[in-house]
Amino acid sequence: MAERTTDEELRALESKYCSWGDTVHRAKTPKIFRDAKGMSLYDTKGTEYLDLQMWYSTANFGYKNKRLNDALKKQIDDLPQLACLYLHEEKIKLAAKISQDIEKKFGVKGRVHFNVGGAQAVEDAIKVVRNHTGKIPMFAFMGGYHGRTLAATAITSSYRYRERYGHFSDRAHFVPYPYRFRCPAGKKESCCDSSCLEPFERLFDCEYYSVLNTKNNNCEYGAFFAEPVQGTGGCIIPPRDYFKRLKKTLDKHNVLFVADEVKMGFYRTGKLWSIEHFEVVPDIIIFGKSLTNGLNPLSGIWAKEELISPDVFPPGMAHSTFSSNPLGTAAGLAVMELIEESDFETSVPQKGAYFLKKLQALQKKYPYIGDVDGLGLALRIEMCQKDGITPNSALTDLIADIGLSGELESGGQKRGLVMDVGGYYKNVFTVAPSLYITEQEIDLCIMLFEEALQKALKKT
Repeated sequence: MAERTTDEELRALESKYCSWGDTVHRAKTPKIFRDAKGMSLYDTKGTEYLDLQMWYSTANFGYKNKRLNDALKKQIDDLPQLACLYLHEEKIKLAAKISQDIEKKFGVKGRVHFNVGGAQAVEDAIKVVRNHTGKIPMFAFMGGYHGRTLAATAITSSYRYRERYGHFSDRAHFVPYPYRFRCPAGKKESCCDSSCLEPFERLFDCEYYSVLNTKNNNCEYGAFFAEPVQGTGGCIIPPRDYFKRLKKTLDKHNVLFVADEVKMGFYRTGKLWSIEHFEVVPDIIIFGKSLTNGLNPLSGIWAKEELISPDVFPPGMAHSTFSSNPLGTAAGLAVMELIEESDFETSVPQKGAYFLKKLQALQKKYPYIGDVDGLGLALRIEMCQKDGITPNSALTDLIADIGLSGELESGGQKRGLVMDVGGYYKNVFTVAPSLYITEQEIDLCIMLFEEALQKALKKT
């Protein structure tokens, strides 16, 4: 057996031959992991790192989930490859399960179109919108993240993602998101009456506000792309009535509503789709990531029948060589069958409430924790200066680095903690553990986080 390449040798090779255009080099010394199981990652020394981000909420059902891995292995032996020009059983059944579930929940018929990644699915949704409405401009939220292909970047609010790629003539009109801790309407956190929506609603009052011809009710914008719960923006949870009010305005002016569920789909929030919490019916749902538990790239969109039926969206309108690939659809079908046989709608909210209660207790002890919140197992920890409000990205990064050191000792042995940093000011830990996390594991994560926080405060 060939001798294992050391971490140092791998880093030397990587520094010469790998593009640094991805996000790996946000860390000074990128971490190398060798194994994974459940909600844990393991480095070369065998040190366990509890993962509180699960590959950006991609491995919702745990690393090395035997049932899902076995489904993929079986497909490799049965039908591992097939051009998308042809049909296979797993694609058809997976599309049917997703469509039937949505019809049962929302009372509307629709169809599924597959692709290979979240951004590609966003692109397909844009194509469906443009094809149906004939319109290029879109609405989207400040703080929203929809991917880094060019079209997805155009509806992602951060200019940093567009800066190097020239002028984006189709850039979206960005609307403030209902961010209660940092209210865009300037009100106190305890007062969230959706006031931030009023400026958007007023855009439709007069033709000179630029979005609507009031004489014929023709809006220039085709759709509103929204993460019902913002992920990369800091796991921000809106008021429960916000989207009902927004959807009323959109429906009045024939603007489609697109729910981007790439990060929050598949029971991250305690529902298959996070939009289910808000009592509105989307026109299009975008999904990906945990559809296959990260085993094989597969994403897709569901759209209402009138938007995607064959007579209006005919063959060849959107395509990728690897879309609806058999390995991905087999894993996706296994995920949907696993969901049907589980009770995540009960267990995820219970675990999320337990986790949030523990975080709230930490918040009372440390004024540097400005805000904690959660919906199911989508949780947020916003780090601040001692005043509890001013963003503190330096402390956030330091805590993350200490977690990745593998030198935390809470629980009686050396461990690490893997956390994802997001938020408008890069000062929020977006917490997305395995849906199978136990209360004992939650307790251990809290201890490890507190230890990392204490160590970081001593260094500042």
